[in-house]
Amino acid sequence: MKMNGLFFGTTLIKRYLYTFILFLISNGMEAQVVNVSGSWTASIPSITEAGTNYAGTYDNTANTGTNQIILSGTLPGSFLKVLSSSGAKMTMHYASNPWNTSMTLSAKRTGGTTTIHGVCLLCTASINGGASYIPIPQASDVTFVTFTFGGVLGLGNSVTFDDIVLLLQVSGVSVTIPAGTYGARVVFTIVAN
Repeated sequence: MKMNGLFFGTTLIKRYLYTFILFLISNGMEAQVVNVSGSWTASIPSITEAGTNYAGTYDNTANTGTNQIILSGTLPGSFLKVLSSSGAKMTMHYASNPWNTSMTLSAKRTGGTTTIHGVCLLCTASINGGASYIPIPQASDVTFVTFTFGGVLGLGNSVTFDDIVLLLQVSGVSVTIPAGTYGARVVFTIVAN
């Protein structure tokens, strides 16, 4: 049996070339960062009268100033170049700590600004969606907001987003849910749109 040494050598070179290209692409990528400042603990009054139920829905819209939950972050230039004009989205899901699935956790946003850094020709960036309450699932991600940007990317570009006020809502609170302390951690991720 005769083997062609050139074929195996060519295959090996291609494999190393693809690995090297992947290394270069991944080395140029920077992380997309979401910063969350603040937290919320729902204030649910005690029931003192038989036959009474809870209001059922509670939110943090009364939280102002330092009690607000604010989202901010950065989309680096390497991420923007990969996405081109398709944009990005911020997804969310919750991690139980523990949580009763009879209650629904939802989120919406108010405000939000974007700033473009670096040399960029006719560039724009905006935040869209999230203006009404969106139920947050536990097992899979759901889109919270989208980021759109356009223009000719130059050198050293990045986009920062700031001042997104996160409003949370818990619904389904009832006397039929066992008494206890329930908690959840909302996880945000930025991915291609």
